[in-house]
Amino acid sequence: MSLPPTDASATTGPIAPVTPIAPVTPVAPMATSGPTALPGSAEPADAPSRRACAVPAGASSPWLELLRVSALISVPGDLLAGVAAAGGRPGCRTLLATGSSLCLYEAGMALNDWADRDTDAVERPERPIPSGRIAPAAALGAAAGLTAAGLALAAAAGRPSLATGTALAATVWAYDLHLKNTQAGPLAMACARTLDVLQGAVSAAPARSGRTLRRALPSAALLGTHTLAVTTVSRREAQGSSSALPLAAWGVVAAVGGVVGGVSRRGGTGGDIPVTDPATKSLANALPNAFPNSLTRPLAKAAALLYAETAARPFFHAALNPSPYLLQRAVGSGIRAMIPLQAALAARAGAPGTGAALLALVPAARRLSRKVSPT
Repeated sequence: MSLPPTDASATTGPIAPVTPIAPVTPVAPMATSGPTALPGSAEPADAPSRRACAVPAGASSPWLELLRVSALISVPGDLLAGVAAAGGRPGCRTLLATGSSLCLYEAGMALNDWADRDTDAVERPERPIPSGRIAPAAALGAAAGLTAAGLALAAAAGRPSLATGTALAATVWAYDLHLKNTQAGPLAMACARTLDVLQGAVSAAPARSGRTLRRALPSAALLGTHTLAVTTVSRREAQGSSSALPLAAWGVVAAVGGVVGGVSRRGGTGGDIPVTDPATKSLANALPNAFPNSLTRPLAKAAALLYAETAARPFFHAALNPSPYLLQRAVGSGIRAMIPLQAALAARAGAPGTGAALLALVPAARRLSRKVSPT
């Protein structure tokens, strides 16, 4: 049975007239050099905002970040350890050589970011160059100017210092422009740190540079070995790595700390744990081991323990969780650990005053690293 039709007007009432929508006035397109570019530029329109977001709030001066000033404090100890290993005393030539090394170190930092600017735009957009706070040309110019200043200071320190400084500058530029992304990269960085120690040695005794280099080479090799381990880990600090990489660095730190702080010329620790490895014994026996007073041995041991504690724990944590965050922390700690290592080498060589002065820099290095990342 069908229902009778109903009157629509009786239920809904009369339909109100619809007001017509006003036509939309078309907006003229803005002239651009590309679909998403700013006027007169090939840069994406949202690039400035993306760069601004990449820079963390409270960021320090871009030049302080570019030059890694928190890592700069690890440089003077290289030369002072070299002076102590050579059996000399710091003087005017050492001061000039130290100034040279500081300039070359900072030149390497500026050149590194200039060479990595495309990679950093993806992996580390907060860095000064990809964030737009420093122009690439300015960074390259700073690297060139600092290199020239470093070589001039090395020349003022004497011919042996100039020769060592030239080799150091060549190593820095070769590393940043080519070797860094090859298998030889960590070895090149280790050579640079080794040359820095030798620079201090020849500045202390330029007339006997050949003999001086031989005496300082074991200490330089230990600092170079530590640098090799830290640099190897740093190659994966932005992406993450396997546990094997930081674990191997942890082993290197333990071995270096044992050599510097626990091994005597007799191949033991004077009542502590003896060392039986022939290679470790030979390296320890080659190290300067004069103890002119009762402070030298305990200071060397204390500095070696501080070195191991500073570097070993972060590498062990990174081995448990090799994430970029923990790897970067381990690399930063490895850089700071160079200072107590330099202090241990200086004290072992018979310069406890130099070792104590270097240990006094450790708190300053820790505070600076909280303000400006050393990596």
